[in-house]
Amino acid sequence: MDHLARWIRPWVTTDGPEGLDSMVMDARDRTANLSVFAAAAVVWVLVGLVVTTRDPVVDPSAGFVGAVLIGLAVTLTLIPIVWLTVFGRHRRIAYRGDWLRAIRRSAWVGIVVAVLIVLRIQGLLELPIALFMIALVLVAEATLSVER
Repeated sequence: MDHLARWIRPWVTTDGPEGLDSMVMDARDRTANLSVFAAAAVVWVLVGLVVTTRDPVVDPSAGFVGAVLIGLAVTLTLIPIVWLTVFGRHRRIAYRGDWLRAIRRSAWVGIVVAVLIVLRIQGLLELPIALFMIALVLVAEATLSVER
């Protein structure tokens, strides 16, 4: 039985100096991740509703509403993914500021997605503009993420 447990979850076994507990994540972090994923699911349902029921050609505001909803949905989906990635990279240690950093990085992506969608709807999207926006976001995030 122990062999099966080691095969399924090798990090839980205690035979060795590197045995880890699988319940390392705090309950509040787990709850926050699940809550943000649930909020993202609700917003994705709203995106599906807007995309399938409204035509941006007939109703110009539908494109902007759809762009904002898609940007918000992408942001809410990425927040827990970014936080969990950093949590895993830090060997399952949650440092102060990790949530804010994950929210900020996800918000950058959501804003870029929403702006690119609006530019596409307006017929103004070109590759140099998109690359410039992405470069600006990368420079801004690199500046904000500098260790002090």
